[in-house]
Amino acid sequence: MERYPAIILAGGRATRMGGGDKPMRMLGDQPMLHHIIDRLRPQSGTIALNANGDPSRFATYGLPVIADSLPNYPGPLAGILAGMDWAAGLNATAILTAAGDTPFFPHDLLDKFTASYDGQHPVLAASRDADGNLAQHPIFGLWPTRLRDELRAYLLAGYRRVRDFADRNGAEIAVWDAGKIDPFFNVNTGDDLSRARQLIEKPD
Repeated sequence: MERYPAIILAGGRATRMGGGDKPMRMLGDQPMLHHIIDRLRPQSGTIALNANGDPSRFATYGLPVIADSLPNYPGPLAGILAGMDWAAGLNATAILTAAGDTPFFPHDLLDKFTASYDGQHPVLAASRDADGNLAQHPIFGLWPTRLRDELRAYLLAGYRRVRDFADRNGAEIAVWDAGKIDPFFNVNTGDDLSRARQLIEKPD
């Protein structure tokens, strides 16, 4: 199985948590970003971070830090585009994307993505709860780098929705069972952070 390069979208401004770098919030004795890198590394090739501002704040991780190539913080699609451009420069045909605020994502992320990947269309993550309800998590995906010029044009035209861009390119969905805790549980608020800390200290 090919281990594609991966980019962690760490550029969120954490406005609901008082600002700052959300991935640098502490979970246990390490920043959330540390846990995400540890979970991603066995599933990918080279890892980079997508973040704007001074890259030196992530220097301890020794990873490339890639800023958005478009101004005014156009959202996660701009980070995906930055990742596509970076991966294409490595001669990679696809890139794995992960959110910088979701520390419990599955260990078999790449396995399930590649099982549905045809080399032409994106594959995005989703989870199904006990009632059969499906929740999509489009920040987690496997994206062909050949889409980067189309994505750049899409963003320059003012569009921002990840799922809309993925759908127009025939995206497939890889589905995980949510279980007691959705593996794509993401930290958006202070309460979420408290819950994540509980899970790190004593998993359900």
